[in-house]
Amino acid sequence: MIGLTHYLVVSALIFSIGLIGVLRRRNLLMLFFATEVMLNAVNIAFAAISHFYNDLTGQMFAFFIIAIAASEVAVGLGILIVLYKRYGSLDLDELESMKG
Repeated sequence: MIGLTHYLVVSALIFSIGLIGVLRRRNLLMLFFATEVMLNAVNIAFAAISHFYNDLTGQMFAFFIIAIAASEVAVGLGILIVLYKRYGSLDLDELESMKG
């Protein structure tokens, strides 16, 4: 039988993968993807804990995080498009030397 511990371990593994992605990526688009993976790991943990305690609070937090993630993607992709048009690359090392 799958219990709360199993869900939390999977959530921690997924969060770790996202954290490694955030720390190792040099491309801004991949950085956004890694952030989304981390947010989804937190959603799994909230939903599992909510189900374990028979309380809907964790699931409501998960929906709130989904809404925040959607707005982050919308604004972030807009910024990425502008940066790509201006500099021709999304490499963080190249964008580090921005002037202006």
